[in-house]
Amino acid sequence: MKTVFITGANKSIGFETARQLLQQGFYVYLGSRNLQNGQKAVEQLKAEGLENVEAIQIDVTDENSVKNARKAIGKSTDVLDVLINNSGISGGKFDVEGNFIPQTAADTSVDVFKEVYDINVYGVIRVTQAFLDLLKKSDEPRIVMVSSSQGSITLHSDPNYKYYHFKGAVYLSSKSALNMYTVNLAYEFQNTNFRINAVSPGFTKTDFNNNLGTGTVEDAAKRIIKYVLIENDGVTGKFFCEETNPETGEIPW
Repeated sequence: MKTVFITGANKSIGFETARQLLQQGFYVYLGSRNLQNGQKAVEQLKAEGLENVEAIQIDVTDENSVKNARKAIGKSTDVLDVLINNSGISGGKFDVEGNFIPQTAADTSVDVFKEVYDINVYGVIRVTQAFLDLLKKSDEPRIVMVSSSQGSITLHSDPNYKYYHFKGAVYLSSKSALNMYTVNLAYEFQNTNFRINAVSPGFTKTDFNNNLGTGTVEDAAKRIIKYVLIENDGVTGKFFCEETNPETGEIPW
């Protein structure tokens, strides 16, 4: 039975990804910053007859928490087949009417950048580095970075891009940084069976965007799982968003 660890999996896209992978025969380590919330999510999945799941407490901004998560999973398995770096925040705020308050490059505080980067970038690095030893023991190791088309510098430089006017200096740049980390990591493991890709689930309706999204968590999870299931001769070091490019999925960095 293949194993997968998903950060931020107690709700929304992460939770649905856990559900679908359980349905496909995976053993799921469900990461949650709040262990009680993680356990509630596990109970819900087990109530659906999906038994091969356990909650793992992890705060990706806390080095000790990441190390403890690695120890906890290491007690259960010697091999991790898949890591899905799903945890993330936008750092965005909404007004009383539910409208997004722009994150401007001219005025947004460095403290907001630090907060977002600590989860979206540094958190991914902490987790990835902590679990590489278990992933290296898999015959088909996969790492999926849950990114966003909003991190594409090419697209956001194009006035014809449909989200061109939805600028968010903090969130967008954090995903661009995550994408570059993905490229570098994939390069370092290019001559192995690792397949490491960045995947944008699309503009999905969740509390992450105050439910302004138009896509479903079911579709978002399917898009992520596609790159969990690729073969050893499949792509690596690529960036995908099926919402933006329905034909091949690949989009420019």
